[in-house]
Amino acid sequence: MKRREFLAAAGLVGMAGVNSPANARERKDEGKREYYELRRYHLHVGSKKNLVGDFLRDVGIPAMNRIGIGPIGVFSAMYGPNSPTLYVLAVHKSLGSVAKAASRLLEDDEYRKADFVNTGLSEPGYVRIESSLMVAFKNMPKLEVPEKKSRIFELRIYESHGIKAAKKKIEMFNEGGEIAIFKKTGLRPVFFGETLIGPRMPNLTYMLAFDDMATRDKQWRVFGSNPEWKKLRANEAYKDTVSNITDIILRPARYSQI
Repeated sequence: MKRREFLAAAGLVGMAGVNSPANARERKDEGKREYYELRRYHLHVGSKKNLVGDFLRDVGIPAMNRIGIGPIGVFSAMYGPNSPTLYVLAVHKSLGSVAKAASRLLEDDEYRKADFVNTGLSEPGYVRIESSLMVAFKNMPKLEVPEKKSRIFELRIYESHGIKAAKKKIEMFNEGGEIAIFKKTGLRPVFFGETLIGPRMPNLTYMLAFDDMATRDKQWRVFGSNPEWKKLRANEAYKDTVSNITDIILRPARYSQI
């Protein structure tokens, strides 16, 4: 093949990729689906100071809201990891927001000058941060903030043994109708996210809101006995898509926006 013919063929292949149905769907969804950053602040054992929480309440959350990030959820674990951990969920409208967040926050005078941001080695506010970046499911593209009353949250992480299995489980929630069954049976989803970057991939993460643990147990029983769910669970197309489940019950901070 001559060089000119090769370049023309390569160009056609490239255009075919650009105009593929999958890419067309992605372009259609762009701007409609939110991105979620879930941070786990590992705190110092035995510390009586909640430096992270105080900073988020007074400076961090207002600064993030000023640059368009939000709502911001802040939670502590009722049932979950034994080590002290603060969970922070930030809602971004685009990937650009995620990429530019750190630099834009440091341009904010109140944020940049905060003692927490400028803390020294002798008294750090936390041990380390573990972070995951997720994109919202297409059948629930926006986070739904529950009513601001006494509430708890359940954070569930579904790990899969491979990429195909993980995609099938997401399909089960979307096209399979599992999200719809959740809502029909009284479960209250806050968000569903496919993890793009983070530990223990591939996985998906979702959050549910409940009034209390008694309500949580009751609603899961209603869901488990639903005929539509039983039929969907028995579908061979979705068999063996989840290899491990992590289940954490969270309590929101008083200043949490979720």
